[in-house]
Amino acid sequence: MRALGILGTAVSLLALVACSSATSAPVSAGDQAPEAVQEVATSPFTGLPQPTPSPVLIVKLDNTRNAQPHAGLKEADIVYLEEVEYGITRIAAVYSSTVPARIGPMRSARITDIDLTAQFGSPAFAFSGVQRKMWPAINASTVVDVSPNKDAANYARDRTRRAPYNLFLDGPAALAFGTGVSLDRDLGWTFAAEAPTGGTVNTGATMRWSEASAEFTYDPATGQYRVRMNGVPARAEEDADGQSASTVIIQNVTQTASAYFDKGGGNTPHAQTIGAGTATVLRDGRSYQVRWSRPTAADGTTFTMADGSPMPFKPGQQWVVLLNKQTPAVLLPKPSPAPSAASRAPAVT
Repeated sequence: MRALGILGTAVSLLALVACSSATSAPVSAGDQAPEAVQEVATSPFTGLPQPTPSPVLIVKLDNTRNAQPHAGLKEADIVYLEEVEYGITRIAAVYSSTVPARIGPMRSARITDIDLTAQFGSPAFAFSGVQRKMWPAINASTVVDVSPNKDAANYARDRTRRAPYNLFLDGPAALAFGTGVSLDRDLGWTFAAEAPTGGTVNTGATMRWSEASAEFTYDPATGQYRVRMNGVPARAEEDADGQSASTVIIQNVTQTASAYFDKGGGNTPHAQTIGAGTATVLRDGRSYQVRWSRPTAADGTTFTMADGSPMPFKPGQQWVVLLNKQTPAVLLPKPSPAPSAASRAPAVT
């Protein structure tokens, strides 16, 4: 069900009309009910206004330094970060509210994507390829394959970039190519402009893999988390502001070796996103310890606080880090208070 931001109601006014008759006493202007305010539909992925449901496109992106600046990543509703071979990471970007005409650079799919994408129904899934052994898993999954294997016409190489970091996708064209693509749907997420009570004040979090890192640092001026990936600020092709996140969800998952290896013998880890576990949510300069739950592949992933109530995310772009629970994130300390005038004054001898 599409989320509704209820700004007003006409229920009481309708009740008055239903009960009125020709003999009713006149109603003075001061007694009249206020005018009804129309309900505003919001995206189940971002909590921002979105009038109608839209088809879902999920795109696999490279996440090495060579991939920067990314194209179209700022327009994603949800950004997933997942580990692949050799301790590097890849991105699965979820689009629905806005679908850019240039997204990239593209990279290949992994086994974690099979479970991850199922909660979106039958999304269009764009990726640059997959090892031959994994094609049966792709074909048996719920995704609508819009990879170059099926839809090569909507991909193009950018010759100003070095291969293999130069393959880009026309998002709207890929959605037009796909058949039976699901519309955005409720994942069980809730959103609120104000942060909930509690939590711990800090400046963000950092996490490391053997050959990659990610850091999210709160910027009070914008109310967003600045994103650093692999030791450098995450850059965007569209503008100089770079990547930022409204909410950061660090989802601690069980990660196991899979049956898939790359050409060099590197094993692809499988992040298990079906089940339950713990998570850390960052928003508005605070961290919250929560629990996540996803009983089946078709279910969305819910996040609940200690009292069992839903953890409200800040409206905007959501970043979800699928992090091996054996290597937890490190929360950054809260900012030190500015020294007082008295502490700055020279000692009197």
